[in-house]
Amino acid sequence: MIDPSTTRSSASAGELIREWRRRRRLTQLELAADAGISQRHLSFLESGRARPSRGMILRLADELDVPMRERNALLVAAGFAPAYGGRDLGDSAMAAARAAVEQILERQMPHPALAVDRHWNLVAANQAVAPLLAGVAEELTRPPLNVLRLSLHPQGLARRIRNLRAWRHHLFARLERQVEVAADSELAILLDELRDYPLPPDARPYRPAGPPDPAMIAIPLEIVVGEETLRFLTTTTVFGTALDILLAELTIESLYPADPATAAAMRRLAGDG
Repeated sequence: MIDPSTTRSSASAGELIREWRRRRRLTQLELAADAGISQRHLSFLESGRARPSRGMILRLADELDVPMRERNALLVAAGFAPAYGGRDLGDSAMAAARAAVEQILERQMPHPALAVDRHWNLVAANQAVAPLLAGVAEELTRPPLNVLRLSLHPQGLARRIRNLRAWRHHLFARLERQVEVAADSELAILLDELRDYPLPPDARPYRPAGPPDPAMIAIPLEIVVGEETLRFLTTTTVFGTALDILLAELTIESLYPADPATAAAMRRLAGDG
């Protein structure tokens, strides 16, 4: 994995293109073929011997699957204006998106659902999330509330997650992919922090290298709430046609009951029966 910190704000457009190509593990020949240009031209762009047009920057960014925020950085490095806005969710222009997020979260009731930004900081949550947070250290719930830190910190949810080793492995793998795709140094720092958290001595073992259990369809989150162990399957929702940076980076994490007992418990907690 290439260290995201190697991408410097003062880097030229050619240097950034080369960094993204290497991050995607492509040769110049492969990227040039995908983009419909000659390898010689791409080599000139990367070395600074040729100046890329705005259209070329966006074409290469498409082929390299560069996130919107970093596409803006590529454009600015090449001397062009950014292509994508980055409004706050409270901006009046984002009213429709904000309403959509609120509706999605509310429709998940009585099941927990929350919206997080690119660094896993909480943006919004429905009321079903609150019962899961009982007993969490107060400092972990102060803004910005980081969902991963809250989940894995010894004073957070970690002590109540029955399958903590398996859940950590799942979260680490997901975060590693995000760091690789987005080249985000803040996410890399968060990953290092999370890996340093100690495990409870009674944490159940987890051996992902072995053959999967044929009866298991996904890794559930098993968490103790009160005197019950609740089991959830998780799904992630993104805005697939977003043209705003914040909206493109926003994800909605939904927890669905993995068994009838959990479904009944969530209905009771929501006062629905």
